[in-house]
Amino acid sequence: MDSCDVLIVGAGPAGSSCAWALRREGIDAGILDKRVFPRDKVCGGWITPAVVEELEISADEYASGRVLQPITGFRTSRMGGSEVLTDYRATISYGIRRCEFDEFLLKRSGARVFAAAPLKSLERSGDQWLVNGEITARLIVGAGGHFCPVARHLGADARAEVAVAAQETEFEMAPSQAEACEIRSEIPELFFSPDIKGYGWCFRKGNFLNVGLGRLDPHGLPQHVSRFVEFLRESGKLTFDLPKAMAGHAYLLYRGTKRRMISDGILLVGDAMGLAYSQSGEGIRPAIESGLLAAKAIASAGGNYSEDRLEPYRQFLFDRFGKSDSEWSAAIGRRLPDRLVSALAQRLFASDWFSRHVILDRWFLHRNEPALS
Repeated sequence: MDSCDVLIVGAGPAGSSCAWALRREGIDAGILDKRVFPRDKVCGGWITPAVVEELEISADEYASGRVLQPITGFRTSRMGGSEVLTDYRATISYGIRRCEFDEFLLKRSGARVFAAAPLKSLERSGDQWLVNGEITARLIVGAGGHFCPVARHLGADARAEVAVAAQETEFEMAPSQAEACEIRSEIPELFFSPDIKGYGWCFRKGNFLNVGLGRLDPHGLPQHVSRFVEFLRESGKLTFDLPKAMAGHAYLLYRGTKRRMISDGILLVGDAMGLAYSQSGEGIRPAIESGLLAAKAIASAGGNYSEDRLEPYRQFLFDRFGKSDSEWSAAIGRRLPDRLVSALAQRLFASDWFSRHVILDRWFLHRNEPALS
């Protein structure tokens, strides 16, 4: 029988960041995951300097043998409309490959890892949990993403939730493909759907290319993806066939999450809680920050993991991310006719000022939010 004080279910950025911070507090944490790392993970894959600072990552150390693509700007547009190039002339983000990034964070966490071990059973006995009949823990942290089994234990039903659905692929280009590719490594390209219910991207990380599209309205997603890939071909952005099929995934936006985040001996972080930024769908930074804030709340509980003692976690999230229904632009968009939203977007997305200060600075990069101390 194995035991630990805290068992984290899910070895993605949220879970590994939580384990790393718990170890610094002297708390024994283990990580359970159904996969063996490194593993493939569909994700556009970029992190901001705030993430590098929060996790105290040495960029030089990380870049040794891994992809760390400096990003100095973005090209944005409403699909088929005028493109706006925003060049910051400084590194404002980094492209990473999730298979590398997640393995790095997991190894650095120092936690004991129970790999190739899906969560099969979760039983309560006094103030302890018995997991899979063979691991005991006093606190369970659900970090298993949108379909996290711990979130299901707290009543989440992914089938009844309105989630973003996405399809994407990432592959290494052949030398001839890399030479012909017009996408600049330091300038990812974002293409918003005409109805502004999603966006596609084309993101180069050295010789690796990531192409995908996500939508808040999942109906007809394969058709939207096919039209997007065809648009990339017609516009000369993509000059060769994609060598890998698109893989799908889903996640909740923070503005609409209704999931229960804490209970006696249980706490949720990252996509298991539904913390992706409402406008961009970016989830790596909020996942990591929720893991760090969860570790802070766990440490402050002093070994008593009742719901009351874990309550500060709720306030930590509120202080960091605000109310889940406070996104003004989303609220306005839901009240306007689709035709008017599309017409407004066509004009706004062609504006240099709007592209830099709203789409990028606020929605994607969150440059107004300093790193967690």
